[in-house]
Amino acid sequence: MTIAVMVVDDSVVVRRLIVDALDGMPDIKVVGTASNGRLAQAKVDQLKPDVITMDIEMPEMNGIEAVRELRKRHPKIPVIMFSTLSAAGASATLDALAAGATDYVTKPANVGSVQASIQAVRDQLVPKIHALAGRRGGPPMAGRPPARPMAPMAPVRPGAGPMVGRPGLPPLAGGPAPSGGAGAPSGRIDLIAVGCSTGGPDALARVVQSFPGDLPVPVVVTQHMPPVFTKMFAERLDRTNAIQVVEATENMTLKPGVMYIAPGDRHLVLVKRGTGVLTQLSTAPPENSCRPAVDVMFRAVGRAYGGSTLAVILTGMGQDGRNGCQELRAAGAEIVAQDEATSVVWGMPGAVVTANLAHTVLPLDQIGPYLTSRVNAGRTARPKVVTR
Repeated sequence: MTIAVMVVDDSVVVRRLIVDALDGMPDIKVVGTASNGRLAQAKVDQLKPDVITMDIEMPEMNGIEAVRELRKRHPKIPVIMFSTLSAAGASATLDALAAGATDYVTKPANVGSVQASIQAVRDQLVPKIHALAGRRGGPPMAGRPPARPMAPMAPVRPGAGPMVGRPGLPPLAGGPAPSGGAGAPSGRIDLIAVGCSTGGPDALARVVQSFPGDLPVPVVVTQHMPPVFTKMFAERLDRTNAIQVVEATENMTLKPGVMYIAPGDRHLVLVKRGTGVLTQLSTAPPENSCRPAVDVMFRAVGRAYGGSTLAVILTGMGQDGRNGCQELRAAGAEIVAQDEATSVVWGMPGAVVTANLAHTVLPLDQIGPYLTSRVNAGRTARPKVVTR
């Protein structure tokens, strides 16, 4: 099967760069281009692309507006944004993801030659096209609820989980019952650790909105993102949710009710110091072609928290997190994975599930309530501070 791609960018040079990067790929064909979002709207029905690449800054209709309009008629076509590694570029990209874009790549900078630029685009773009092209029948991208406010969720019926009786796995429990899936650990949870990649920003936002401000445990997150993007992402989540969200820096003491996001191009590591646990940032080589990498963080989490960890794998390409989940599960930790039906790409959670490492597999909208219920099990609620 040949994957049809439409390239939308107002720069002739960039359009040529993307076309050249995809040229020669045996299963990818550029079926057309457009110089702005308005022209792209008119061409989609004619060209019927499987994937669209979209610039952000364009005349007449920019990429964010184009994505928003596109989602009204074509909710499931994957749209990959082209962004710059700058604060403005990161902010605009996060706006595009909130509007319904599926993923993003960054424009090459300081690479030295046209051929190097082409290769840089090819290395980023081709794997994402391959991963996303098969998701045309997947979860709709349009009409996704914003991070806040969100309508109250209906109670989840026991046994309603879609993965009950999945062949080759132990029976899995549906719904946010504190006991988790069959065979899941039932001990006290002292840390939530989350790994995610493609589709992760939206998925994480929807999980976090369920967390109360007095969540009794800290949360650590590795989301595959470059520098600047992680800081912007943390600031957005902090503004729109009850829980405090920060980009992790060196030697922060983990505190309940705070989420720490690994910074771009740094692994997030945890170390015990006395009675506390501190964050450390590492420039060790990438793992699974990623820095930050979920496996690095999960290994450190295992050393610091062991079986009192609740590890979560959300949507993402590849298998980062699988080896870390194996070590965590051996240490007695509980593993939760997002289900295939609600994942943009079921690479990371799928790798964990098919390796029989997940105790519980849940649709996205059940994960946040489950985590909150699980960490509160057996605890006395912390007193709320009343301010006047």
